[in-house]
Amino acid sequence: MIDKQLDIIRQPRLKIIETLNAFSLDQLNKIPSGFNNNIIWNLGHMIAAQQGVCYKRAGLNTWIDDDFFDAYKPDSKPAGPVSQDEYDNIKTLLTTSIDQLEHDYKNGIFENYPTWTTRYGVQMSNIDEAIAFLPFHEGLHIGYIMAMRKLV
Repeated sequence: MIDKQLDIIRQPRLKIIETLNAFSLDQLNKIPSGFNNNIIWNLGHMIAAQQGVCYKRAGLNTWIDDDFFDAYKPDSKPAGPVSQDEYDNIKTLLTTSIDQLEHDYKNGIFENYPTWTTRYGVQMSNIDEAIAFLPFHEGLHIGYIMAMRKLV
C-alpha cells in the first residue's frame, strides 16, 4: 500500500517537472502580480513541507539542509532569484526525497510520530496519515504552479 501512496506523490511531481521544461529560469523565478512567491518556490516548498510533515514532526533530522528548509518552509518567501544549479537541485530533490521517504518508511524510522493538527484542520497521529496528507498539500501548490505558468 505504501508503494501506491508514494507513487501518487511521485507521479505528479514528475509530470510538473516535465511541464516546466518549456519555461526559462527567468520565467520560473518571476513572481506574478497577485502572488507572493514563484514557481520555483512552490516546488521547493513541496520538498520542505514533506520533510517537515514526515521527518521534523517525528523528531527526526531532515534529508535537506537547514538553509534549504528555511528558504522554502511555510510562511517563507523567495529571497531572490534561484540559480540554475539550485533549480536543478530542486528537480532532483523532488524525486530523491520521495525515494528516501520510502526507504526510511520501510526501515521503520517513524516510530515516535506525535499527534498534531495542520493549519487545514487535519489531525495526524502517525506517518501513514502524514503521507496520506501530502497529495492534498502538493495538489494545492501544483494548482498555484499551473496558474502561475500562464502569467509568466
